[in-house]
Amino acid sequence: MGNETGVFSFDNNAELDEDEAALEAEVNGNWTPQEKALHEARLKAKAKRRLRKSSSRSESLSESLSGELAGGDPHSPKGKVPVPNDRKSRAGKGRGLPKKGGAGGKGVWGAAGMVYEVEELDVKDPNYDAIEQGDTVYATVVPELDEKELEKTVNPIVQEYFEHGDTKEVQMLLKDLNLGHHKYEFSSLAVSLSLEGKASHRELTSRLLSDLVGKELSESDMARAFDKILKELPDLILDTPEAPQMLGQFIARAIADHALPMSFLDRYKGKVDCDYARAALDRAAVLLSMKREMVRLDNVWGVGGGLRPVKHLVKEMNLLLKEYLVSGEVKEAERCLRDLEVPHFHHELVYEAVVMVLESNGDTAIKMMCQLLKSFWKTGLITVDQMNRGFQRVYDELPEIYLDVPHAHTIMESFVDLCYQESVITKLLRDTCPSRGRKRFVSEGDGGLIKN
Repeated sequence: MGNETGVFSFDNNAELDEDEAALEAEVNGNWTPQEKALHEARLKAKAKRRLRKSSSRSESLSESLSGELAGGDPHSPKGKVPVPNDRKSRAGKGRGLPKKGGAGGKGVWGAAGMVYEVEELDVKDPNYDAIEQGDTVYATVVPELDEKELEKTVNPIVQEYFEHGDTKEVQMLLKDLNLGHHKYEFSSLAVSLSLEGKASHRELTSRLLSDLVGKELSESDMARAFDKILKELPDLILDTPEAPQMLGQFIARAIADHALPMSFLDRYKGKVDCDYARAALDRAAVLLSMKREMVRLDNVWGVGGGLRPVKHLVKEMNLLLKEYLVSGEVKEAERCLRDLEVPHFHHELVYEAVVMVLESNGDTAIKMMCQLLKSFWKTGLITVDQMNRGFQRVYDELPEIYLDVPHAHTIMESFVDLCYQESVITKLLRDTCPSRGRKRFVSEGDGGLIKN
C-alpha cells in the first residue's frame, strides 16, 4: 500500500512540473493561438485520465479492505468473494458485458447477422435423418384392404358400373384402392354379382374383365379369380341354379377376349372332382370348339337391353306374341318380355298386340290379347304410360290400317270396350278411341228421309 501511494505522488509531481513549464511559456508569450488550443486539449485529457485512475484504484482498495474484514478467501484475486452468476471480470477489469457480444461460448446463437456455412451431415450421428439428404420421396400411403373391407368397397363399384357401363370410371376407382394381394378377388366378386343379375349385367362384366387385363389386372390374376369361382360353385348354385353353364360362358368369353390364357382349360383336364366345375369347363370347351373361327364370342350373352337395334326388338316382340297365340302360356310370354330388358320400349308390344287383333279373324285373338295385357298390367310389367302410348299409336294409324282392314273401326271399338271392362285401360283412353261415322242413304219406304 505504501508503494502504491508513492508512485501516485511521483506521477502527480511530474505532471505538475510540466504544467508549470507550460504556464511560464504562456506567460512569456511564446505560443501561437493554435499551440495554445492544443495545449488546453492536452490538459483536459490528462485531467480525465487522472480521474479514471484514481477512481479505479480507490474502488479496488475499498473492495480488498472489505474482503479482509469479512473473512473472504485470501487466495481469490483481490480478496474478492465470488458471487454466483456474476458476469464481471474477477481480475477487476472490464465493464461486465457478455464476452464477444454474446456470440461466443457453447449453445449460443451467435452474433446478429452472422451467416453460417452448410454443415455436412454425419451418418454416424444419432440424430442423422435420411430425409435431410433429399433421398426420401413423399407420397400418399393408402392402407391395403382386407377381405371384408374389399367386399364392402367393391360391391358398390360393380353395382354402379351395371348402371352406367363406363369401364374407364372403374379403372380410376381401382387406382385409388390398394388391393394388394387380393387384387384378383375383384374379378371373382364382379362375376359372382353378375350371375345373380341379368344377361346385360353379364355382358358388361365380360367387357369390364377384357378392358382391365393388362391395365389393372394381369392374366394370372384373372386365372386365380376363375379358380376361386370354380371352387365356390357349390355355394353359388344355391342362389343361381344355372351358375355352371353361365360360368362356362364367362370362361369361354374371357379366353376369346385374351383375358385368360389359352392353357386355362388344359390344366384342369382329368383333375376336376366337382361335378359343377366339370360342367362349367365342359361348357366352355364346347363354346370354344364351336366358335373357333371367331376372334370374340360377342354373342355369348346376346345383345343386352337398349343396345339392341329397334328392328330386332320389334321382331322379338312379334315372335313373342305369335308364340303366345299358339301356346297360350302367359308366364312364358312374361319371361320373354322381361329378358328383353327394354321397359322403355314396352309400348311397342302393346302396339303390335292391338294390330294383331285388328288383322285377325274371330274373337279368340281378342280375348287372348286382352288376357295377356291384363296380366302384364297386374304384374306391373307394362306401366300406364306405356299402355296409353301403345293404344294412342294405333289410334293415330287407324285410317291407314282401315285401308287394309275394312272392319278395323268395329274391331277396335269392341277390343277397347273389352279392355276397359277388364280394367286394362282408363276411361279417358276408351273415350278417345276414334269411331267412323256411318250413314244410311234413302231407301224405299223411308219416306225420303236420310237416316244417320
